[in-house]
Amino acid sequence: ASNTTKDEASSSSPSILTSKWTNHVFLSFRGEDTRQGFTDHLFASLERRGIKTFKDDHDLKRGEVISIELNKAIEESMFAIIILSPNYASSTWCLDELQKIVECNKSFGQAVFPIFHGVDPSDVRHQRGSFAKAFRKHEEKFRKDRNKIERWIDALREVASYSGWDSKGWHEASLVETIVDHIQKKIIPTLQVCTDNFVGIDSRIKEVYALLGMRLNDVRFIGIWGMGGIGKTTIARLVYEDIRKKFEVSCFLADIRETVSKTSEVHFQMELVSHLNIRSNGFYNVHDGKKILANSFSNKRVLLVLDDVSELSQLENLAGKQEWFGPGSRVIITSRDKHLLMTHGVKETYEAKGLVKNEALELFCLKAFKQNEPKEEYLSFCEEVVEYTKGLPLALDVLGSHFHGRSVEVWRSALEQIRNVPHFKIHDTLKISYDSLQSMEKNMFLDIACFFKGMEIDEGGQKVVDA
Repeated sequence: ASNTTKDEASSSSPSILTSKWTNHVFLSFRGEDTRQGFTDHLFASLERRGIKTFKDDHDLKRGEVISIELNKAIEESMFAIIILSPNYASSTWCLDELQKIVECNKSFGQAVFPIFHGVDPSDVRHQRGSFAKAFRKHEEKFRKDRNKIERWIDALREVASYSGWDSKGWHEASLVETIVDHIQKKIIPTLQVCTDNFVGIDSRIKEVYALLGMRLNDVRFIGIWGMGGIGKTTIARLVYEDIRKKFEVSCFLADIRETVSKTSEVHFQMELVSHLNIRSNGFYNVHDGKKILANSFSNKRVLLVLDDVSELSQLENLAGKQEWFGPGSRVIITSRDKHLLMTHGVKETYEAKGLVKNEALELFCLKAFKQNEPKEEYLSFCEEVVEYTKGLPLALDVLGSHFHGRSVEVWRSALEQIRNVPHFKIHDTLKISYDSLQSMEKNMFLDIACFFKGMEIDEGGQKVVDA
């Protein structure tokens, strides 16, 4: 974007990061100029990106004092976008909004972004052109309240000094996307990823970071593999959210295995095109999709996460080769199948493992009791659940939620039932790995599972009959 000024201080992130914002963005605009056009398009694009935006759609009476509700909406917005159009200054309501926004910027650092839509920034700063005409009328109407006029003028001068966008020379669609991209990057936290609510995740994330080699300018494919419910997606998501701002483009493609079974790989190729704002003609087969993606990625620093990959074709069609991506790109792949990663040439891999006993107990208690430790009367039951789950986060989560708020008698009965028949959510997740086996492999799995039932492993690893 071509910024209109060099003053970046006013557009920095709000200083009070702990405030409870009601909105991400407050839109200030002159309805008759831009409502059925630029403002509506900008609002729709912000909402599509999950950016909660306040846009007053009511017809406002000219000269009416700005409402308490509107003042509150401004105060509770993280950012303010002011669309300064030719007739903006003719509305006393807009000028009151503007004054309030400037006050919030000065009092608690609310970030403000002006958009000069069809007006010259210098006309705003010095009240020339349509702004001069508007103020001549205001001076006649408020000749007894010169202070009001001066406050509006000061607010206009202040806003004109902020960093923003001049619509001159832009195609509207490009300008809207640029603004939304900028706001979205501002909203993403710049602090290190918060893992307070994820038991045992810190050490696992550090191991993945070590594989990423973020300071290197090569292209890397990183695999995270392990059994279902072990936490592969959680690790990938937390890493992705923490580093995505370091890349030109970023995309997280979730639940590939399940979604492809209902649609096709072309669906994900088109989603990539959409997420990365790549302008291209429509395509209807994976071969054309591969060409478009390879050409579009090649000169960009890309962060791509392919979550829950189950077939080699999914990797070939979404991240075929390292040569597809620009220098410094990273592709993170989660899968249950380590061999699949190796076949695609993924050299850097991390095996996601279960939680150790104390971590497992803490996670289960957080779900079952909303606290870190078990209640005394439930201690033996909790230890039995921890032993049963073998550190599998999914099982601990599901069972903890299932037991929450239930009596000791219900716990005793439910545990007896679970020993014989696993909870359906756990069973269905683990069964996916079995279902992916070939017919002969399924038979071998069942033979081994049944044959060794009731046997123990000695220190040498040899099977012995349980006497």
